[in-house]
Amino acid sequence: MERGWPTGADELIAVQHELADMRPDAWAPGGEPPHVGGAFACFDGQGPGQAGDPAYAAAVLDKDTAMATGTSIAGYQPGLLALRAGPALEAAVRALPRAPDVLIVDATGRDHPRRAGLAVQLGERLGIPTIGVTSRTLLARGEWPEAERGATTPLELDGERVGAWLRIMPRANPIAVHAAWRTDADTAVAVVAGIARKVRTPEPLRAARKAARIARAEAAAIPRA
Repeated sequence: MERGWPTGADELIAVQHELADMRPDAWAPGGEPPHVGGAFACFDGQGPGQAGDPAYAAAVLDKDTAMATGTSIAGYQPGLLALRAGPALEAAVRALPRAPDVLIVDATGRDHPRRAGLAVQLGERLGIPTIGVTSRTLLARGEWPEAERGATTPLELDGERVGAWLRIMPRANPIAVHAAWRTDADTAVAVVAGIARKVRTPEPLRAARKAARIARAEAAAIPRA
């Protein structure tokens, strides 16, 4: 029987340690460009939020968008994002007509105190290679790259390369690209750079973010009895 998502910090930390010890086969794109999906979750409330906040998740693959809602069981705590967003994100991705070849998630991967951020955990549960893309790092450090499209610099944590800064727009801050489930830093950067357009957030993560935020706004506009 498949276990559910952890419901408390101690349980989640134990799962993260297990995930960090796993050594799944590495994934890399084949001859054809991969079908890249994106997943994003947002919440009601301000700041770190709290248990009971409604969650709105969207997943996008090509022209398909799938939605899911849920209830967070905790406010945001660094390293424990799965308690807040994990179940809704999984539900949204599973609602897609087909699974992506690789999934970009608004979460860290190996840049994590136990090397198992939400992007890692979500990929393991779904059986899909994953890449994290965020605007900042959790613990990893690295100098920003040159101000030119496609420039990169490594992100390291305790001497391990766990991702890279990637410059999409020369005049905008770089994004943090994270190795996650079955992906290393080089593969993660290659995939994200390969789909990047003239906006900072790569498609389809940008489309998933827009869909999730629209769902949240629509829910807020519905009068409550």
